[in-house]
Amino acid sequence: MKKVVIIHKAHTQEALDLARRLAGWLEERGLAAILHEAGASQPIARMEANLELPPDSDLVVVLGGDGTMLGAVREVVLAGLERAPILGVNLGGLGFLTALAPEELLPAMDLVLQGRYAAPPRLMLEGQVLRQGQPAQRVLALNDLVVNKAALARIIELHLLVDDQPLTTFRADGLIISTPTGSTAYNLSAGGPICHPSLDCIVVTPICSFALSNRPLLLGPQMTLNLDLGRRAQDTTLTSDGQVGIELAPGDRVSIRRAAASVRLVQSPFKDYFEILRAKLRWG
Repeated sequence: MKKVVIIHKAHTQEALDLARRLAGWLEERGLAAILHEAGASQPIARMEANLELPPDSDLVVVLGGDGTMLGAVREVVLAGLERAPILGVNLGGLGFLTALAPEELLPAMDLVLQGRYAAPPRLMLEGQVLRQGQPAQRVLALNDLVVNKAALARIIELHLLVDDQPLTTFRADGLIISTPTGSTAYNLSAGGPICHPSLDCIVVTPICSFALSNRPLLLGPQMTLNLDLGRRAQDTTLTSDGQVGIELAPGDRVSIRRAAASVRLVQSPFKDYFEILRAKLRWG
């Protein structure tokens, strides 16, 4: 391991100070450190590579909350760095993706530099908006893709096809298409299931469905979901990881499938998944 990218939360002195401290620690050990301010706070739908992230980097460290991590993951994938493990440090509130506390960073880095870490791949989703049959925009998501309406809009009609086979029509405030990683985010708030991140599946959860028979369901990871927007789809948006938004119109189709890319998130060497889950959800 020779080169480490440190992505720190924007406009946060604590994150910048920790980034500089880590950079000095790495340089003392003969490693190159590249500091980069996170761009996750910019709600744009561009799918352009960030040239500031060197494609030959061996490790990415993210300092911030889960929101910083989600934005960093998009930047990492677009830079062609998805093979590099990503280590997250939680400087925010509730953190499932950034499981390390600041005081655990350097002990964890010691283990990572020794190769003593686990970073299994995490499934990601790709969403593409088709307008009048033509590709319009594309987004990536580690947590979820959400189609929902504006606060004062009527319920929307979403016709769901799975592998081109009609499944059902949701009349609801919206629909969440989640990965196992994102199952503890918006999906959980909407009553969807918690899925262990090692699972390969796609979770579909309606938001405040008009029909009580519309329940969350799990689909296979290789299935393609097509959402056709009905005439009620006014003031409707496709949102990726709660950060990137695309305005939709009646007649649009949103095609969602497993992304070609996946990312590797370094697991905390000090706490297992269930310990983190119990702490975050205050179980037991």
